[in-house]
Amino acid sequence: MAADSIRVTRSVSIPRSEIELRFSRSSGPGGQHAQKSDTRVEAVFDVERSAALTETQKRRVVARAGPVLRAVAQDERSQWRNRELATERLVEGLREALRVPRPRRPTKPTRASKEKRLEGKRRRSDVKRLRRPPPD
Repeated sequence: MAADSIRVTRSVSIPRSEIELRFSRSSGPGGQHAQKSDTRVEAVFDVERSAALTETQKRRVVARAGPVLRAVAQDERSQWRNRELATERLVEGLREALRVPRPRRPTKPTRASKEKRLEGKRRRSDVKRLRRPPPD
């Protein structure tokens, strides 16, 4: 794995050159530092133009997360740290979109669970029956 690529999963790593970083001023208070520094970072990854993903992976990501993945970080005062955070969030979103969901296997309730449920219903029925006024 090259130093200029980011490992997403065991089989997928994307080059840093495919992640576009945009910088702007953070919102909120912060005084002179925040008014002059472009510390807010937006990481953008265009899935459809990526050479690192196969067509199948691209289709899966587009279906689950859209054609362009975005992550924003303005938590820290330092642009460098926000750049790391935005990249981590982008990679986490890509990892989640690439994850193949396990197929659900339908199961039947066990005999014991059926009996337990029916016993609870019988008990509840008895309680309600005993609350009724006696027949005339």
